[in-house]
Amino acid sequence: MTNITGGEAVYRVLKANGIDTVFGLLGGSMLELYDAMYQGKDIAYVGARDERAAGHMADAWARMTGKPGVVLGAQAGPGVVNIVTAVAEAQLAYSPMVVIAGAITRADQCKDTFQEVDQVALFAPISKRSVMVTDPSRLAPMLEDAIRLANTGRRGPVVLHVPRDLFAEEVPEIQPQPLNIARPGPAAPRDIDAIASMLSTAERPVIFAGGGFKWGEGRAALVALAETLEVPVVASTGHADVMPHRHAWFAGQAGPRGNRVASRLTKEADVMVVLGARLGFNSTFHSNDYVGAETRIAHVDVEGSAVGRYFPAEIAAQGDARLTAEALTQTRCRPECDRWRAAFKADMDSLWAERAEEAAIDTLPMHPRRALGELREALPENAIVTLDTGNTCLQAADRLAHYAPMSLITPLDFGLVGFGLAAAIGAKAAAPERPVVAIMGDGAVGYTMIEIQTAISHGLPITIVVLDNEAWGAEKAYQQEFYGGRLLGAEIQSPRYDKFAELCGGKGIWVEGPGGMGPALEDAMASGQTTVIQAKIDPGALMTLRKDLFKAPTED
Repeated sequence: MTNITGGEAVYRVLKANGIDTVFGLLGGSMLELYDAMYQGKDIAYVGARDERAAGHMADAWARMTGKPGVVLGAQAGPGVVNIVTAVAEAQLAYSPMVVIAGAITRADQCKDTFQEVDQVALFAPISKRSVMVTDPSRLAPMLEDAIRLANTGRRGPVVLHVPRDLFAEEVPEIQPQPLNIARPGPAAPRDIDAIASMLSTAERPVIFAGGGFKWGEGRAALVALAETLEVPVVASTGHADVMPHRHAWFAGQAGPRGNRVASRLTKEADVMVVLGARLGFNSTFHSNDYVGAETRIAHVDVEGSAVGRYFPAEIAAQGDARLTAEALTQTRCRPECDRWRAAFKADMDSLWAERAEEAAIDTLPMHPRRALGELREALPENAIVTLDTGNTCLQAADRLAHYAPMSLITPLDFGLVGFGLAAAIGAKAAAPERPVVAIMGDGAVGYTMIEIQTAISHGLPITIVVLDNEAWGAEKAYQQEFYGGRLLGAEIQSPRYDKFAELCGGKGIWVEGPGGMGPALEDAMASGQTTVIQAKIDPGALMTLRKDLFKAPTED
């Protein structure tokens, strides 16, 4: 009988399941796996400079490919702990990730060994499963279980802790086969009929579409449903790419991070069909300010426990968004609501006129909405955009243009700062033929700026747009509005990131003011280099989001 190492067994399982790229930072806890990848040559390795960044890369890669993103926590203890933030991000974004986490050798466990912490307990609350492999014969089967669990039902991260000695242990040779992942079907036929009946009599209908359409490759089905029924569609937060930009029936992103037209639709609708979304906090604030108190809701999601959880669902169904949309399209339940349709069209015309006015703001420093307007016009139609969290990206959430499927990657519910740059690298690794643009504030870039070197070293050219307002803008806005303008910690000084890109071997572009952002993006795209575009933007152009958290100042 031929034997192989545990590291070789892991490599073979990953290869069999179409994992052609993994992310990590080299450590001493799984060198046999690294050696197997070197010799096998069928899995590309992207070595980040920080494990957190490697996790965000794997997260973005997963969102683009639909396969679990694999990150190697190659150093037990501190290297693995550094991945915690990325796992929490993936958990709240429902992104399938498999962390292969190095652990202390079995014989040294529970002895206060160097770098020993309880890794299993650390990750348990922020993952679908955190589990230790204890026997070499279980390494490959448990990795297969992790891949299956990460990508089944409502997706999410799984952390597999592997003691150092198991990678070196010899096991009988395996020839793993690809896993068959069970997929959900559409909502039940009686639920489809009930939803169709509800829609057919609606006077103010709207379709609320979420990330379920992206995971299920369902954009064409959503477009067909909207065009057949001639019903407006709004997107949940972070999923403004579920339909093509400026499609006749697409209102854009709803909720507190959305636009006024989409938010009016969800508040005033008499019938709302929710497909592949939770109606979660980021999209609704769990408030009737965004979902009408009298709105009749038909709610379909792959995760049954999410249906009707935050707003009562008159029709509650479990199923896949794409397949349910296809079934609804076949019912031809077009409602008679021409007045609602006409009002929607007029409102969208007004919104586009408003956006055009924003894009013409001619102040110096440049207004962020002018910068976003120029970027919107210059973005290639096949571009992938990654956003960060913060005041500037709050304004960007519904002001860009996403034409192709899978064109927008955001932090979603975890709302962490420092996500966008690393996510752009992961997206580029998944789709090297597409241009990738990260849009970030100056504070956010500082978190992961060294990953500019990673992009250059691995031949993954991306463009990073730094909108520099010299502040932690979200917090500055709160201090100004609710604390009498008493600023502490809000104002920051950032370096010339464009110059740093040049030091790393990339390209840097400094934008002086209005009119320069669009040409700069075109220049960066044409160069084929990792490029940082940096521009000073108006530090006073801020907006507050969570007004519910603070009390308005009182007059003395």
